Amino acid sequence: MVLRTLVFPIVTLLLTMTGALHAESRIALVVGNSEYQSVSSLDNASNDAALIASTLSGLGFDVHDLIDADREELTRGIAQFGRALRQAGPEATGLFYYAGHGVQSFGVNYLLPVSAELSDAADLSLVAVEVQSVLRQMFSAGNRTNIMILDACRNNPFSNIPEFNDNGLAEMKAPTGTFLAYATAPGAVAMDGGGENSPFTRAMAELMPTPGLPIEQMFKQVRVEVLRETGGLQTPWDSSSLVGDFSFAEGEKLTARDLEAQQFWESIKDSRDPVQIMLFLRGYGDTAFAGEARGLLTTVMEEELAGVTSAQPEAAPEEPPADEQALFEAAQAAGTIAAYERYLAAFPNGTFAEFATGEIAALRDASGQDPDGDGPVQPEPVSEAPAVAAVVPENETITFTSALISDDPALNGRSIADLIEATPLFPPIDDLPEEFWKGQSCGNCHNWTQERICTQAQTYVGAGEEALQKKHPLGGAFKRKLQTWAAAGCE
Repeated sequence: MVLRTLVFPIVTLLLTMTGALHAESRIALVVGNSEYQSVSSLDNASNDAALIASTLSGLGFDVHDLIDADREELTRGIAQFGRALRQAGPEATGLFYYAGHGVQSFGVNYLLPVSAELSDAADLSLVAVEVQSVLRQMFSAGNRTNIMILDACRNNPFSNIPEFNDNGLAEMKAPTGTFLAYATAPGAVAMDGGGENSPFTRAMAELMPTPGLPIEQMFKQVRVEVLRETGGLQTPWDSSSLVGDFSFAEGEKLTARDLEAQQFWESIKDSRDPVQIMLFLRGYGDTAFAGEARGLLTTVMEEELAGVTSAQPEAAPEEPPADEQALFEAAQAAGTIAAYERYLAAFPNGTFAEFATGEIAALRDASGQDPDGDGPVQPEPVSEAPAVAAVVPENETITFTSALISDDPALNGRSIADLIEATPLFPPIDDLPEEFWKGQSCGNCHNWTQERICTQAQTYVGAGEEALQKKHPLGGAFKRKLQTWAAAGCE
């Protein structure tokens, strides 16, 4: 048996002497049993334990690891683990990891020490250690978060004993505040792995250091990776009764803008609607969620180009009406308080109402305006047609079908009606591959009609220079033409 650093009694003594019970204490017992004396050995169990111990140490855990432990050493280590958790206090996190042989009998799961020797199934509890004994130690500590990870059930070491005809481990119930993770589904067999580590443990070690990744999402990604690596032969399993959030690695704190982006992104991502994703990227292309949005957009566009219809989730939200979508798109393009208020006045309970309200509050806060309390900002009533600016932006009469006069050769001599069906001059969002926008019609993405482009153009009337300088698929000069057209009534 190899005993590595940070033995629990020492940790307990130091905590008692200092009286400093850290609110974020993390304590782990990691066990890896490979060199069995009477049953088949496992090539990777001790390697897996060493990998997890190293990973957890780097993530702030006080790690006590046991390699090739006999029954006495295993039971003593579990008892010390429980004492350390009780000493650490209610805010501590406890983690137990086991790699090695595990069996079930009458629905009860057992961990096998390397000394386990069995000829009669009735003697199992005398030579093995019941998994529930670990859960009892965790429960006795009364701490908020406990995690149990079992990379066991790699094969049945007692296949010659008739009573042991159940594969794998049985599913367990755990106390509130516990996360249980199994290398494979209850009753199934896991793989030891062809390399130095099992597929399950290797995936965990790679994903644990991901900043801010919730434990539930992490194990979902572990499941995907193990299914891929094993060709669908092994499905990791987990169950949770956690009452709080937990991530192995702390993530960067989201800014107010990232929180706004998160709210918007969560409201649209399941729709897989490329228009809504592009709207998100135009407004929040510099936030923490932009990478996920670009990846999804690329996937959706590739599927559309290939003629594949993506399956929609059963509870996918209904698309907003075309006039609401147009007005919200226009507000996004303008990025002004007035534009969002115009949207809320028309659609106070619309699909994007909550987001628009948050944007108004953020814009007022950024400009130093008083948001008037903690409640939602109520837009002032506005007339159906926005007020026309006192000064027409350009000394030019523009109609929907008249030829434009411009120094820009892409605009000169062409009408708004022509241009909204033209190929965009610039990608609608940064980093969008050319095959997704070059040669395409702007109207295809935006469903532009005279009425919808007028709605967008109206937000430019009286808008400041900053709004006019924001990117547009047909360029800033086109925005100014739209501004002039809208100021004259969108004829």
